[in-house]
Amino acid sequence: MINKQTLIDKVSDATRLPRKHVEMVVAAFLETMIDKLSQDEKINLSGFGIFEVRERKGRRGVNPRNPNEPMQIPSVRVAKFRPGKTLKEAVK
Repeated sequence: MINKQTLIDKVSDATRLPRKHVEMVVAAFLETMIDKLSQDEKINLSGFGIFEVRERKGRRGVNPRNPNEPMQIPSVRVAKFRPGKTLKEAVK
């Protein structure tokens, strides 16, 4: 698994840029993605994939504390990711 700090280190090593600069770029990138997704904008990173917000419909579920009691699960907005062609081929 790779976390944010490991990503920053790897990008810094690959680009030979100071770690502090890469950290600011990664932070700005993530803030921009969060901001645009919260405004229902689609983010298309060519070859990598598409991030978008979709609504997951409400449904009936089962209460885990009392399995005999049904409950209504409300609809919710969620971020979805669809991998691009380059990413799909790399993972194969």
